[in-house]
Amino acid sequence: MATKKLKLRPLHDRLLVKRLTEEQKTKGGIIIPDTAKEKPQEAEVIAVGNGKVLDDGKKVPLDVKVGDKILFSKYSGNEVKVEGEEYLILREEDVQAIVE
Repeated sequence: MATKKLKLRPLHDRLLVKRLTEEQKTKGGIIIPDTAKEKPQEAEVIAVGNGKVLDDGKKVPLDVKVGDKILFSKYSGNEVKVEGEEYLILREEDVQAIVE
């Protein structure tokens, strides 16, 4: 995926991610229509905030970085549309795993 400069930067412990597209067919060759597909829970990190600010004022850096592929909770985050593209803003705590 070619990265371009977005005019959007998440704050604190939030991430801006773009969902990865799912396969159109099952392994058996059955084509899945758009109406039957669920939104994928796998995404690529586009931008990250500066880190979580604790109660004592210290800043904890994020474990997730730009370019990571992640798995996130099914109903987490807020969908936003920027420059015609759909993204999701979610907190780092909603990330379940980094795909390696």
